[in-house]
Amino acid sequence: METLEERVAYLEGKMEEHSLGFVSLRDSIGRLEHRVDALADRMDARFENVERRFEASDRKFELMDDKMSRHFLWLVGIQVTTLIVVVGALLSRG
Repeated sequence: METLEERVAYLEGKMEEHSLGFVSLRDSIGRLEHRVDALADRMDARFENVERRFEASDRKFELMDDKMSRHFLWLVGIQVTTLIVVVGALLSRG
């Protein structure tokens, strides 16, 4: 059977191992935290880039919408004019 001193020495050795393990674990968590922060920064930069691209696309669609509105008005004007001419021609024959 082991003596009390041997058992205490064994426990002290185990505590020292655990302490070193916790230091190593703390360092690993610190490195992981740094990597996550770097990843978050990269993701923010990418999202800003995507947001700029969407804003540019929105501007293009707004310009296209204005152009389509003008073209639609011209088309409706031509159709109304054609309708008036056709109705006028039918009324003049009758």
